[in-house]
Amino acid sequence: MGKHDDPEFGTHHARDAHHVFETLDLSFDLFSSAVKLNTQYMHSIWFNLELDRDITVEEVRKRLRENPLVAVTDKRYANLIFSFGRDHGYYGRILSQTVAVMPTIAVRRKREVYGFCFTPQDGNSLLSSVAAALWLIEPDWKSVESRLNPIRRWLYREI
Repeated sequence: MGKHDDPEFGTHHARDAHHVFETLDLSFDLFSSAVKLNTQYMHSIWFNLELDRDITVEEVRKRLRENPLVAVTDKRYANLIFSFGRDHGYYGRILSQTVAVMPTIAVRRKREVYGFCFTPQDGNSLLSSVAAALWLIEPDWKSVESRLNPIRRWLYREI
């Protein structure tokens, strides 16, 4: 098991996300935990989001499906998801930022969203690094988006 080394954020994951959101002048109350497993896959994440407005499960699923950086799946096992990447991905890679496991999405008390997702090592590090480098070249999101177009065919919408 990972340790909660950071009293404010839990692990470096929430701290890193906090700093990313800061670049957009956004501030969220983030806290994360980590489970370290001996696997070639990156992270399996249980998430809980507390929203400031009501939302339905259908809307959460719709918004995940519409996000071009998010792949969705009905598969619940990491080996099936990453096997897809090895068989169909660019040199065996899944470049999507995350793979949301749709059957695990739940809404509690109309404002609490729960679910699981997988963060592929490749999408997490390679795509983020390319986007960050493009942002440094020209810090305009529309420019970054258009320069990422050649990679988009390797961003899966569904696995």
